[in-house]
Order: sequence, then C-alpha cells, then structure tokens
Amino acid sequence: MESASHAATPPADSLRDQVRKAVLWRSGSQIAGQLITWASTFLVIRILSPSDYGLYAMTSVVLVLLSLMNGYGLSNALIQKRETSDRMLRQLFGMLIVLNGALAILQIAAAPLVASYYGQPRVAQLLQVQALIYLTNPFLALAYAVLSRQMDFRKQAQVNLVSGLLAAFAALGGAMGGLGVWTLVLAPLVGFASRAFGMTIAARTFIRPSFSFRGAWDLAHYGGMVAVGQLFWFVQTQADIVIAGRAFDPHLLGIYTTSLFLTQLFVNKFVPPINEVAFSAYARVKHDTDAMALGFLKAVRVLTLIGMPFCLGVAASAQPLVEVVLGPKWAETAPVIALLGFAMPLMMLQVLFGPATNAAGQPGIYTKTSIAGAVLLPVAFLIGVHWGATGIAIAWIAGYLPLVAISSRWVLPVLAIRLGDFLAALVPPTLAGIAMFVGVKLVEAALPPLPPVLELAALVAAGGLIYGGWLLAFARERIGEVIDLARRRG
Repeated sequence: MESASHAATPPADSLRDQVRKAVLWRSGSQIAGQLITWASTFLVIRILSPSDYGLYAMTSVVLVLLSLMNGYGLSNALIQKRETSDRMLRQLFGMLIVLNGALAILQIAAAPLVASYYGQPRVAQLLQVQALIYLTNPFLALAYAVLSRQMDFRKQAQVNLVSGLLAAFAALGGAMGGLGVWTLVLAPLVGFASRAFGMTIAARTFIRPSFSFRGAWDLAHYGGMVAVGQLFWFVQTQADIVIAGRAFDPHLLGIYTTSLFLTQLFVNKFVPPINEVAFSAYARVKHDTDAMALGFLKAVRVLTLIGMPFCLGVAASAQPLVEVVLGPKWAETAPVIALLGFAMPLMMLQVLFGPATNAAGQPGIYTKTSIAGAVLLPVAFLIGVHWGATGIAIAWIAGYLPLVAISSRWVLPVLAIRLGDFLAALVPPTLAGIAMFVGVKLVEAALPPLPPVLELAALVAAGGLIYGGWLLAFARERIGEVIDLARRRG
C-alpha cells in the first residue's frame, strides 16, 4: 500500500511521460478490444428491437442516479490527497461497502414505484436484478483509487479490455439466444463482476475494511461535494429520459436513446479515459498554476481536434450511416442523429471542466456549473418534447450553448486561463469541422444513387480530405502537436 513517503511531486518530464503512457493505455492500446466491443454492440442493436432499448433506458435513469452516490467521489478525494495511509484505505473500503449496500437495498425497494411512473411493469424486475451491480463497486472504486494515485493506467487498461470483451460476448450471446431486453442487463453484470475481480488483483487491494470512520471527515466532505455536483449533473443529463419516458412509448424512446448512444460514442468512450488520466495529472501539479493551465488547454486542443470530425461527421452522414451500422428498422434515428451531432462538441467541453476544477481542490465550481445545467437542460427538454425526438435533439443544442458559456466564465479564472487562449484552442478544429460538414453535404447532394455502404465510404473519404486539408492549410501546428504527443515530444 502507498504511504506518506510518496507525496512528492514528480519532475515535469517524468509526469509528462507518465501522462502520455497513461493516455495510450487508457485509450489507444484498447483499439482492438473497442472494435470487437463495438462490433458486438451494433450486432446486438440489429437483433434487438427499439422497444427493448426503450425499456432499458427507463431503468438507466435510476442506475445513473444511484451510481452518483456509489463512492467514486470518495476515491477521487483519496487520489488528490498529497499523503495517504493504510488506515485511510481501509476506511475508504468500509465507506464504499456501506454506501453500495444501502444503494442496492434502495433500488430494490424503489423498483415498483419507478415501474408505476413509466407504466411498464417489467421495469421493476429489471431494476431489482441490476441492483447486483452495486456489490462490485467497493472493489472497483478502491482499486481505481490505488492505481490512479500510482498513475498506473496500464493495469487498468488491461483489466478493462478483458472485462469489456467478456461483456461484449455476453451481450451477443444473450441477443442471439433470444433474451431480449435481459441481454442489456446481463452484459453490464458480466462486465462489472469481471472488472471488479481483475482490478482487485491488479491493485493488490486485499485488505480488511474499517467501519470506524473517525478522522475521515476530509474524505467524506470532498466526496460529498463532488456527489452534490454529480447530482445536478444527473439532472441535466438524465432529464431528457425522465421527461421523454412519460411522453414517448418504448419504441420512440428506443429510437431517441439509440440516436443519443451513437452520437455520444466519442464523448462517452474516448473522453472519460482521458479525464481519468487528466484528473490524476492535475492533482499532481495542482499547486503549479501554469502547469494546470497548460495541461488543460492541451487537453482541449487535442480532444477537439480528434472529436470534432467524429461529431460533425456523424451528423453529416447520418442517413447512410444508420442504414449501414444499425439497419433499416432504425431509419427513424437518422434525423435525430443529424441534430445531436452538433450538440456533442459542446457536451465534450462541458465534461472537460469538472476534472480540472475538482483536482484543483475546488469541487464547488463543478457544483455551480452542474446546477446551471440542471436548470437550463430540463427547461429545454420540457419545451422540446412537444416536437418528439427531434425536438429533444434541438433542445440539447439550445441548452448546451448557454451552459458552456456560463461554465467557461466560472471555470477559466480558477485555472488562470484567459478567454482568448481558450477560444484560440477551439477555433481551428471548429472551423475545420464546419467546412467538413458543408463539404460532405455538398458531396452527398452531388452523388448519384449508390448502395449505402458505398455512399458512406464516399462521404467519409470526402470529410477526411476536407478536414485534414483545412488543418494543413490553416492550422498545421495542431496536427504536429498530436504527432509530437504520440512520439513522446509533447
């Protein structure tokens, strides 16, 4: 276990190399596994029905809400502390067990009420089985805290890769075996259980929990502040399901949530691993204002450079993309995807703010921005729901534009970043993305009738050429920055 002797901040070059390796392990090294996982996911989507995904979405609201209190805020409190001890780890483990046991009981008890709210009796059964997930969280959160403090994301990546593959095979087997919506319950259970087992072995967190919490107030206070912020984050990110779940039938809700899943792939699959690494890195240099600012701006530059073509590319090629990836029965998702793609770059920026301010020891800022989102987004969704799934999609854009502006106003001063520097990081990929979108739509209009696969290939090729050409012409240094990062020079 780690002790107080490990409190010193590493030299800048050493930390930079650790961050680079961590990013590669948490994202790049898992490409093969992600491809297999995504292939399984899209095959499952083709097999299951929109109603299956609609029912599952109704349960996901409860899972996300209770997961905000599963103790990862306590783990983050441990990560950002300068010194730790064996006793502190045992106390953390005890807190995690108490919290997650209570959450499991709460979910089982609340399941019938949730089912009644949506008017779908099967939701109760799904929620009661899903409560088993909470039994894995104490082992996961404890191991995550230990490995993250050590900046050892290689072991985490290896465990995540194996558990992800097991979950993917479970999902495919369940769908092909006719389990229907239960496939969407089985796969996460397999993933969480195998990940908890693997992470415990990787981190060697074979310790006895302590249920004496004296002296652990700072952990509880920090974790509580983060949890409050996450509660409001839940409101802004899940309000659409709560509102649409009452207004839509399971089929239409499945159309909407699957559209959201596809457009959020980059934000949900690539950004969280980067944020985990960033939080650990920020926590190591939080007393060096310049290093914090430079690190945050680099994260913004790199992620927007990579994420913008994905988000706007999905929006531009929605029609053939849906036909090729999801299949004809999902055709209704295309117009929704075309709109949601424009909201995702805004969401990506919003997601980057939290780890930086939390690692700087100011989780109250994250709470403020989450409160703002908890007001703006639900209001937008309540208005948009009257126009169906496309109305909800437009509400994402209308709500996130002012939210990102407000958050920037609060977050940038904390990180000692000037607005001009922040905008300078955003402008090149944004302009390149807009040029790409317009160019792809012009190419799409000019193409003769083609099979969906060929049409999608032509649009992807055109988009890549336009985006890359714009950057080479007007922002060549951004491409060089990504290359240098990969070559250990960034």
